[in-house]
Amino acid sequence: MNKSVDSVPLVRKENIHLLTFPTEDVLKDKDAMQKRVAALHHATSLGNLSQHKVDILFEDQEGVKRVKTTIWAIANRKIFLKDHRSIPIHRIHGVSIA
Repeated sequence: MNKSVDSVPLVRKENIHLLTFPTEDVLKDKDAMQKRVAALHHATSLGNLSQHKVDILFEDQEGVKRVKTTIWAIANRKIFLKDHRSIPIHRIHGVSIA
């Protein structure tokens, strides 16, 4: 992950439920949206097979944030993290394999 992403505030997964997510998508390009979903599916596979953590760059109502965690599932237009925490897919900028 590059230095500019490393400067994005890191949020603990335990605090994700305290954030508010707007309804609009952070990505406008359909190709970018498809690549995001493919990357999330890949990250989910890594999480389920080896509990591999990833960096997720996302945006809540206050701005861009990131979380380092394992993605356990994708369903209902959300990704699910440990302890029933979730992030709407439309608010995710990208995922990076850590």
